[in-house]
Amino acid sequence: MSALIKNIKPAFEKRTAVLVDFLYKINITPNILTIFGLIFVIIGSIFIVLKQFIIAGIFLSIGNILDAFDGYLARKYNQATKFGAFLDSVIDRFSDAFPLMAISYLLRNNDFIFFISLLSIIFSFMVSYTRARSEGLGIDCKVGIFERPERSIILIIGVFSSFIDIAVIIIAIGSFITFLQRVFYFYKKSV
Repeated sequence: MSALIKNIKPAFEKRTAVLVDFLYKINITPNILTIFGLIFVIIGSIFIVLKQFIIAGIFLSIGNILDAFDGYLARKYNQATKFGAFLDSVIDRFSDAFPLMAISYLLRNNDFIFFISLLSIIFSFMVSYTRARSEGLGIDCKVGIFERPERSIILIIGVFSSFIDIAVIIIAIGSFITFLQRVFYFYKKSV
């Protein structure tokens, strides 16, 4: 877990406990939140292509908030399952890819930004893959400066401000650095 999330998570959960309690009372499951989070991200991605950046930012924000709620709901009400963890990880990859694909499409006439946005997709996936592969080999690998929450925050700020080109550059660089941090961390722990 990144330093940013370690600092924000307790305050976020404290302030949203009433909402999570309400979701539980109306029988909303963590998996439903996960799926609806993806739906909101896909809608936000469509609005990126349509150059409706404020609307896109709103949908992306809601999608990411739902993604944060699913884990909190699962932990708080003992609803965590292996399938739920698996589903969340798979859906997270789609939620990473759709907005960056939309940006790639939108900026396809700018060769540099198009290429960088494709790299940001690859490096974002490599951040997740290196952690999963490391853990599959028995080494916990929750290190790095630019995990999914940081990428999502930068993306949302970039969309709201219409500086999506700068956002994808930051995401590509931050993801690449985190990927390298995880490779080196795994190397140190495995030899």
